[in-house]
Amino acid sequence: MAKLILTSEVSGLGAAGDVVEVKDGYARNYLLPRGLATAWTKGGERQVETIRRARAKRELTNVEDAQAAKERLEAAPVVVSAKAGSGGRLFGTVTTEQVAETIAAGGGPLVDKRKIELGQHIKAIGEYVVTVRLHDEVLANVTIQVVPAV
Repeated sequence: MAKLILTSEVSGLGAAGDVVEVKDGYARNYLLPRGLATAWTKGGERQVETIRRARAKRELTNVEDAQAAKERLEAAPVVVSAKAGSGGRLFGTVTTEQVAETIAAGGGPLVDKRKIELGQHIKAIGEYVVTVRLHDEVLANVTIQVVPAV
């Protein structure tokens, strides 16, 4: 078992700043090469504190603010424009960064791209539902409408 400090959120494992123990192969082949974690050391405890402070700044502070943001996000669909071919297939995919930027440009709450879970690759024109993790206890299901760029 390897003891690691997560540097970014990993679904099903933990959030940035968490100290976790995982199997050696998972650490060596997945988490460390992708930069999702670093090896735990005694000096790493200071690193954990700075990661937690940065995460606390980005997160909504209480459940009430998260509920209000959830209501604003779920009220209207988010329209994302992307380059598409004649058959409705996109040139590339819609990314979490594009979704976060579109939400912010539309006057919605600031959402961290790492908190958006697409669930599938969005490669065609249409309507999709994505999950936004606003708080540990609050999830918002946001409707994304992908339209062809003019």
